[in-house]
Amino acid sequence: MPNVQSLNDVELLELIKADHEQAFEEIYNRYWKQLYSFAYKRVKSREVAEEIVQEFLTNFWANRNKLKIQTSFEGYIYTSVKHLVLNYFARESRKSIVFENISLTTSHADYSTEQIIRLHELNTVIAKEVSILPEKCRSVFELSRMQNKTNKEIASTLGISEKTVEGHLSKAIKRLKVSVTLIVALLSCVLY
Repeated sequence: MPNVQSLNDVELLELIKADHEQAFEEIYNRYWKQLYSFAYKRVKSREVAEEIVQEFLTNFWANRNKLKIQTSFEGYIYTSVKHLVLNYFARESRKSIVFENISLTTSHADYSTEQIIRLHELNTVIAKEVSILPEKCRSVFELSRMQNKTNKEIASTLGISEKTVEGHLSKAIKRLKVSVTLIVALLSCVLY
């Protein structure tokens, strides 16, 4: 068994692909603080930065057998964390937009406490529906709909084909259409 501390990142990566937990622990120990600092500088929240790094590391281990890193290892991990930071901001932006819309709607009418609670529940349903999309599907959807990126830009950013982008968008839209029917029904109950 090799001394993992003496190995470079590429060697560790090969061991990780072969389910070597000590190699993963070494990567964790080498990069956790740096990735946390990288995320924290962008999100300005200790808890959120920790969650982002933990999400990356969890995904990294879970998908270790599928890893195909075409850049440097450090480039890969920082790009991955950057995407998770962007996903965080997209989620926060969506929440903000929905709350603003609810505020505008409620400011023009005299709603009871029960109706306000229903509007809040509606917002929660919308956010949940987007958040439960599979990770790649959600990322593609957010880049397309929230950041107005083209399919070509998304494919380049995520390192997937344009056909795959189209497939993810189609899947996301189909799943959200089902939810929209419920949301519209709820909204009509709240507003009338």
